[in-house]
Amino acid sequence: MKPACTWCPHFRTLLRDVAQGLFIITHSGLAMVGLTAASLVMALWLNPGWLHSAEGAVFNWLRERQVLLSWLPENTAERATAMNLQDLPRSQAAVAEWLGRKYKVAPEPLAALVAEAHVLSKKTKLAPHFILAVMAIESNFHPYVQSQAGAQGLMQVMTEIHEKRYQAFGGRLAAFDPIANLRVGAAVLSDAVKLRGGSLEEGLKFYLGGYALSEDGGYVSKVFAEQAQLDLVAAGQKVPLP
Repeated sequence: MKPACTWCPHFRTLLRDVAQGLFIITHSGLAMVGLTAASLVMALWLNPGWLHSAEGAVFNWLRERQVLLSWLPENTAERATAMNLQDLPRSQAAVAEWLGRKYKVAPEPLAALVAEAHVLSKKTKLAPHFILAVMAIESNFHPYVQSQAGAQGLMQVMTEIHEKRYQAFGGRLAAFDPIANLRVGAAVLSDAVKLRGGSLEEGLKFYLGGYALSEDGGYVSKVFAEQAQLDLVAAGQKVPLP
């Protein structure tokens, strides 16, 4: 006959107490999570502005990291390339409105481009108004422009040379999609600046004509002048139209 286990009852009691403790802690933790979530939903429901800001912040965070690239359709007919001016910060809305008047383009698609330029600025380390200025000089914000050399779209990217960059956006025809063209053009411009030792002036020249460029025809000065005007507009100053 085996001797009785003297410590077994104590061990079972210990296990039972531990299990009850874990249940209480887990139950309380889940209750706190649920209470916090309910409070957050209530706060967002009572303050729609908070919900809009939160949605915008999350979407921008995902867009900066291109997390949404595989989810959002790349067919331009299936996604909007415009937004309301009131959805932008005041300085960005002022820039979009001013550019719309200057280039006779609808402000809503310009608002989307202005917002995207600010997102790309963080990734490319180029000022958003610098990117917008290049776009203005290159195409006057007309997305279907094509040069005699074959440069296409808002940023006048040479599609034949940079076709691989468009693969993530559905192929070379994305050159005529304003947002895709802006993203590719900003990436090419950023690489050009890096290639020329970080000089914006030399980077612009390389972006314009590569190593073969000997004279820019005033291109660089036009870009910097446009950028300076956009800086003033964003600062709240009234800049007269030409």
